Amino acid sequence: MNACFPTRTTGAADETPVDFGEFVRSRGGRGSIVAQPRMGFSDPNRMREGLIATKKADAQTVGTLTLDSYTRVGDHEAADTALREGIALNGYPIVNHPVETTKWVLDGVRDDDFPVQVRHGSATPLGIFAALVALNLNATEGGPVSYCLPYGRTPLQDSVRNWSQCCEMFTRLQEVGVEPHLETFGGCMMGQLCPPSMLVAISVLEALFFCHHGLRSVSVSYAQQTNLDQDVEAVQALRALCAELLPTVNWHVVIYTYMGMYPVTDHGCDRLLASAAELAVATGSERVIVKTVAESRRIPTIAENVAALEHAHTTARAYRPEIGGSTAELADSQTYQEARALVHAVLNLHSDLGQALLLAFKQGYLDVPYCLHPDNAGRSRSYIDGDGWLRWGEVGSLPLGHLVPRGRSRRITSSGLLEDLSYVRRKYDEEPSTRADRSVEVGV
Repeated sequence: MNACFPTRTTGAADETPVDFGEFVRSRGGRGSIVAQPRMGFSDPNRMREGLIATKKADAQTVGTLTLDSYTRVGDHEAADTALREGIALNGYPIVNHPVETTKWVLDGVRDDDFPVQVRHGSATPLGIFAALVALNLNATEGGPVSYCLPYGRTPLQDSVRNWSQCCEMFTRLQEVGVEPHLETFGGCMMGQLCPPSMLVAISVLEALFFCHHGLRSVSVSYAQQTNLDQDVEAVQALRALCAELLPTVNWHVVIYTYMGMYPVTDHGCDRLLASAAELAVATGSERVIVKTVAESRRIPTIAENVAALEHAHTTARAYRPEIGGSTAELADSQTYQEARALVHAVLNLHSDLGQALLLAFKQGYLDVPYCLHPDNAGRSRSYIDGDGWLRWGEVGSLPLGHLVPRGRSRRITSSGLLEDLSYVRRKYDEEPSTRADRSVEVGV
């Protein structure tokens, strides 16, 4: 790309970037959140404009460079063609833009009070990580399972190998005094209808995988699901397992606003995002990935992203959860017991965590409901019960037989599945006057 950009005025993009994980931990949690958009534009001017607007929002924020679909699947030739022909992409093609262009995008924007994370979605991310290292961009996300199974047909074995190499490449930043940070996408598997214990287990396992390959700063994710009480239980289980298994690692929790069929009304979107912010505050989580009122219709504008950031911030600042059960009681829940059983079953398969993950999927110890990837057994099923909780309908070979009573198994129909997929949309699109909102009781 031969476009000209204004002369750089400082060397900020080349200076040692702040530790992303430590930044979030110091500003989020204890009733506060760090809010982050899912923003990405192919045009460098537009991308810079989006970062500046995020930085100026009336909220504690971090910036995002979300990459385009061509870059995610490694089709850099197609991305290059689009740039030459002036075709807008659905994200920022970091591999195709010259290093100097991306440095200009970040110059004077990224600093000690505003770190930037790269978000992508690739099972073959070697080119992406090479670009990150070249740019001293020290925060990104993904994982060998979570960025493989939902997104295509890349063999899991290849993804594990690719992510092993990328982690080791990323840790080279430590040699020049830069602390790399990796966020696992494991708590967002398939976006919806995955029982929370599986989300928690994969999130923890991918964080352990990162640490096994030299990362010292990680974040674990959890995507908002169908019931606030169950989500609280899940995040407390996630925090408990991280405390047990990552005691010396710099880690924090990031909450994703619901990843499935989004409400179509503005009030439904606002209420769902507010619920995600409340979940973060109730569980002491440090960061929230927001969604906008435009999610079900189109790619959101910069202004809509800023409005979502500020709405999450305002909600979090005003929300005061009622004190109910203790954190210890919540951590020792059904979700915790299931997630712990899954994690330890995998860890016992092989001393090398990458090999353990491969064996776990081969033997069905990990099995994601409704995931069509060839390396997923596809024998587990889930459903939403009458209280809005996600339950196991069929467990297949999951090591949960002692925790999930056989009597709970139920036949899943296509009509029932379609109804469950739209459950959250229907729930939040109802007029506020017809739905009884309530606060969750939780100990933080």
